Amino acid sequence: MDVELLERTAAELVASGKGVLAADESNGTMSNRLAAVGVEPSAETRRSYRSNIFATTGYETAISGVILFDETIRQKMDDGTPIPEYLASRGIHPGIKVDTGAKELANHPGEKITEGLDGLRERCEEYFQMGARFAKWRAVIRIGEGMPSLACLSTNSHALARYASICQEQGLVPIIEPEVLMDGDHDAQSCYDVTASVLKMTWDECKKQGVHLKGVLLKPNMILPGNSCSDRGSREKVAKMTVDCLTENVPSEVPGIVFLSGGQSDEDATAHLNLMNAMDIDHPWELSYSYGRALLARALQTWAQGSSEASQNAFRHRAEMNSLARTGDWREELDT
Repeated sequence: MDVELLERTAAELVASGKGVLAADESNGTMSNRLAAVGVEPSAETRRSYRSNIFATTGYETAISGVILFDETIRQKMDDGTPIPEYLASRGIHPGIKVDTGAKELANHPGEKITEGLDGLRERCEEYFQMGARFAKWRAVIRIGEGMPSLACLSTNSHALARYASICQEQGLVPIIEPEVLMDGDHDAQSCYDVTASVLKMTWDECKKQGVHLKGVLLKPNMILPGNSCSDRGSREKVAKMTVDCLTENVPSEVPGIVFLSGGQSDEDATAHLNLMNAMDIDHPWELSYSYGRALLARALQTWAQGSSEASQNAFRHRAEMNSLARTGDWREELDT
């Protein structure tokens, strides 16, 4: 394990004012998003859309890394430059999604276990040689009647730790993503309790398996009520509950937390992050972002309408807004 490389990469990914772009949708998910905006999905349209985003000028001040999918890391920019090589030339770390998706958890209807450990060491070795310097693995936790079960929490936390250990062995900073979904009518306290449980179990597994915490990033959900819950709460409540949960359940050695947007609106994702960073609290870790749709939703729509420049402008704007939120300097009037 190259501890120095891992710590340096992790620190650079959560450098001041910067966050991570999640552009790692599977081919099926990305194809569905293209079809939804009227674009015929194919390997070429997926490449063309993403390469247009990556070619945006000036976003290096807000984006430190880009998570890619297996197809994308093997593709090229319009001028023939391999995508990971192009990103690195802009001072942006290429990253890679290494799990193979969430599948049904045996004997637990409605719950999922993320797969992909088989052959992971070899895949990580290949991705490192291709230029990747960090990776991502997403676990999916659903709240409902009798859910999450202990089996769901224990199997997913064990897999996250095994993934993290293998990544570090191969020189990749692992982003650990235990996502408590917004689906359902649960309240914010239920989200808090489940998030706390999965975090505790995940760090316990990481300790058992020798994961170097200074070379890890956490990608958690914020503490939000289910999308069918009548009590939505305020942005301030979301920010406070999230910081409280993380303070109680994230080791101080972890250098950074890069939130997922998890179905929030673009502006909500920015506002919540801004409120957390504006608090008069000295966090032991950086509070940053690893957004996908919250950075790219408008950019995809405008690209589909035929305007590459407008698409890049939309992406750059959202990146700049979230960069401001990293220091608590975002204001609603700026987001026009």
